[in-house]
Amino acid sequence: MAARSYGQYCGVTTAVELVGERWALLIIRDLLVGPRRYTDLKQGLPRIPTNILSARLKELQDAGVVRRVPLSHRGLVYELTAFGCELEPIVLALGRWGFAAMGEPEPDDIVTADSLTMALRTAFRPDAAAALPTTGYDLHVGDVGLRARVRGDALAVRRLDAGAGTGADAVIVAGPEIRGIISGELHPDDALARGLVTVAHGDTALLGRFATTFHIDPAAAAA
Repeated sequence: MAARSYGQYCGVTTAVELVGERWALLIIRDLLVGPRRYTDLKQGLPRIPTNILSARLKELQDAGVVRRVPLSHRGLVYELTAFGCELEPIVLALGRWGFAAMGEPEPDDIVTADSLTMALRTAFRPDAAAALPTTGYDLHVGDVGLRARVRGDALAVRRLDAGAGTGADAVIVAGPEIRGIISGELHPDDALARGLVTVAHGDTALLGRFATTFHIDPAAAAA
């Protein structure tokens, strides 16, 4: 448990004491994507001081949220325990709640593969996807590339390896404007016409399917 105590006997208090320290939830966000080495976590959170990263990992391990385990050729990695994995719906709900207040990115804001993966998982609408054909998307946002496959009400996302062939139905290239597509504030046809988003491979109509499959209504999130 973190050193700070709020001195209250309450489940919310205990949760905040366990995972409420600065950077802790972002470490958990990245570990929800998969096990990570210390260097992977540092690369994904470039602004975190190394001493803070070490301290947070130790606190999360002591709390039973994270454990350190050997993973074949990757050596020692950090992964979430079963207790830590229970945070997934909470983190996704926080992502939807925060989406309404994101606004425009600052000049030095970055998008990482893990943050974009969790953004897609946050915005995924399994009910809408279940009514659509199986579709594979290669999504490029800045320097980050992901491959998302939607089959029925299931979503699988992985990092797109450099030089990987085009195995997707649609290759979507975007910048921060992808948020407008997900929010519905930017219509896919308008985004294409203005050159804000491009479909580099596949039928451009698949951008509309993407917008249906991945959607967060900011007004509903803020309500």
